[in-house]
Amino acid sequence: MKTPQDISENRRLLTKFLAMSPLLGFSGLSFRDNSTTPQDPVITKASQALNVFDFKKVAKSKLSTAHFGYLDTGVMDNQTLLENEQAFKRVQLKMRRLTGIKNVDTTTLLFGEKWSSPIMLCPCGSQKAFHPDGEVATARAAKSQNTLQVLSTMSTSSIEEVTNTRGTPVWFQLYPSKYWDDTVKMVNRAQKSGSKAIVLTVDSDHLDKRETYLMAARMDKNNCQSCHGKRTRANFLRNKPMIRELSQPYQLNKQLTWNFVQRLRDTTDMKIILKGIVSKEDSLIALDHGVDGIIVSNHGGRVSESGRASLDSLSEVAEAIDGRIPVMMDGGVRRGKDIFKAIAKGADLVGIGRPYLWGLSAFGQEGVEVVLKLLIAELKLAMQQTGVQSIAEINHSQLV
Repeated sequence: MKTPQDISENRRLLTKFLAMSPLLGFSGLSFRDNSTTPQDPVITKASQALNVFDFKKVAKSKLSTAHFGYLDTGVMDNQTLLENEQAFKRVQLKMRRLTGIKNVDTTTLLFGEKWSSPIMLCPCGSQKAFHPDGEVATARAAKSQNTLQVLSTMSTSSIEEVTNTRGTPVWFQLYPSKYWDDTVKMVNRAQKSGSKAIVLTVDSDHLDKRETYLMAARMDKNNCQSCHGKRTRANFLRNKPMIRELSQPYQLNKQLTWNFVQRLRDTTDMKIILKGIVSKEDSLIALDHGVDGIIVSNHGGRVSESGRASLDSLSEVAEAIDGRIPVMMDGGVRRGKDIFKAIAKGADLVGIGRPYLWGLSAFGQEGVEVVLKLLIAELKLAMQQTGVQSIAEINHSQLV
């Protein structure tokens, strides 16, 4: 006869088995669906999409387990990643009636440039892992929708190629090299391409622990070397045109301080935007160091497990900055109404990452274009229902 301890142990083993099952998923490899009807068929054309989550299903069906795991991962328990999404659901919109508003204007002006919407395509590296055209396909979509694109240091297309495709300069996101001279080379190269802004990422100075991706890679049955080759520095650099021609073997500078920000400020006339600021204290220090903008971001929950959503950090930062420089944000944006809420809380631009990568993975340029169109249409709907005609009219009074 089994003892209570035996029964308890059997239950524990069964739970562990179910949690590790690739059929059922587990806390670290949930590959979150986000849809209310996960049994819906996968779309076969970008035009069939009802929302951005339709592209996620296609991406999951097309990408290898490891590549989709890399796209879907947060760190550790994915708490911060999930909190980014949940924070928007806790904010409600105050609907207005009898306004007579029919047409709304999503045009946004920043640093003297006019964009069709306040959406920003965040810097996401290695886009050829999701589609053969990579960042070039994203650039074509950005051009078609007049949307700001930020290119990653870890891009698989050069800034010259992307800028030529985009037709106008893109912003350049900087992961600085351990070697200052090579960092200056990247900055100068971006400036030569016409880029008006350096987006310095300041939240990647520690090792991350992306368990969802690591488990996905473990489960992937494909021969990764057939695509990536051996894991050597030469192969890594070959696929990263923004760093493969540097003087020294690239190593990320993980010792960033405010002195580095000042040194960068003294080196270039381009706009300097700090990406990864989440507190009022750092916001005020940033002002003292002459930065031109801030992106409130926790790296999509892919670096540190703070458990705090970008949207919750946004209010604190926007209040501290008080309109003195532009404040942008990213993290958890999945709907047009999310964009509205972020603007109402103080954002001048709102970045997306995973949604446009879902579109890219699913249908290339067309997928990214439709993602942007869907989000803009949803933003316009939120504006009409809350009684505002322009982005400038959106403020905290429209939130509950």
